[in-house]
This record gives sequence, structure tokens and C-alpha cells, in this order.
Amino acid sequence: MKTIIIKYPAGNVQSILFSLERIGVEAFVTDSKRSIQDADKIILPGVGEASFAMKYLKEKKIDILLSKLEQPVLGICLGMQLLCKFSEERNTRCIGVFDLFVKKFKTSNHNKKIPQIGWNSIHQLKGPLFDNIPDGSYQYFVHGFYAPLGNETIAKTDYIVSYSSAIQKNNFYAVQFHPEKSSFIGHKILENFIRL
Repeated sequence: MKTIIIKYPAGNVQSILFSLERIGVEAFVTDSKRSIQDADKIILPGVGEASFAMKYLKEKKIDILLSKLEQPVLGICLGMQLLCKFSEERNTRCIGVFDLFVKKFKTSNHNKKIPQIGWNSIHQLKGPLFDNIPDGSYQYFVHGFYAPLGNETIAKTDYIVSYSSAIQKNNFYAVQFHPEKSSFIGHKILENFIRL
């Protein structure tokens, strides 16, 4: 089985590689369209800024390729937001797999810091990505933008608002949290993705 992590201007790639190694999966980092097309599983990582990341994906025409893939794809954090239709971060038109508009957290409550950094729980879990994952499990989040709840929501989290912490449409899965930084539960979610 060939697992690819898409190379583009986004952090956390090394963490994902280490996490996959822990569950016995060797992955390759590339922006080669041929390698992406031929992969069995594809991960779109992400820690970064939406417009800069999309510029790179468009220049390489990876955005068009991604939207047409039929094998399982997992977006993580910024990778999830880029799979949506639009982001308020620098008014960025994204890939559009999910018909969701990513919004910026806003609050006058000084106890709620933006970005959200740290552990938070995920609820109302649906689908094979969350096989044997208890409702209310904690995952690690770092983000100032969020995808609203919608028909494709498969997990929700509450922080300032209730939002999608995971979404799914056909072969596309995406999570707002960082499973690669979320201990054994996060590793189990990655393992579930690899087993799809």
C-alpha cells in the first residue's frame, strides 16, 4: 500500500510521518501529480496560511487533481479548511470538495483565546474514521478558523461556537484537530483512515 503526504507550504509533515511510523505505515512526501494519482491513501496536512498554501497548490495544479481523486483522502487542520469551498482567511477560494465556508473565530469573551490552542473533546462521531473511538475523546487543536456544522459533519466540537471538527464526503475525510499530536486516540484515528 502506498501512502502519500502532499508536499506544500504547510507544517506538521514530520509529525505525521512519525505517527504513521508508529502504526507501521511508511509514507512518502511529494507534490508529484503522478505519485499522488497512484497512491492508495493521501493525506493533505496543514499548519499555515490558506491563501499562501492555495497559491502553491494551484501553481502545481494539485488543487484540480485533489478534487477528482477517488481513493481515500484525509485533510488535517489547514488541509481540512482547504478542502472546503472558501476561507475567510485572506478571502481565499479553496478546493471546494466540501460546500462549506470557513469562518474566523470571533468573541468578546476574554476567557476564550483565539486561536484555540490545546485539548478539546469531539462529539457525535459518525462513520468508519471513528471506529472504536469513544464519544467525548480529546484531541489536540491549533486553529483560528473553523468550518461550520453541515450535512457532511461527522464530529463536532464546542469552542466559542459549535463547529465541524470532522467532515466526510464520499472518499474525502477531514479533521480540524491534529491526530498526529493527539496520543493513542489520534493514532487510532489515523489507523482507521489507513484501513479504509
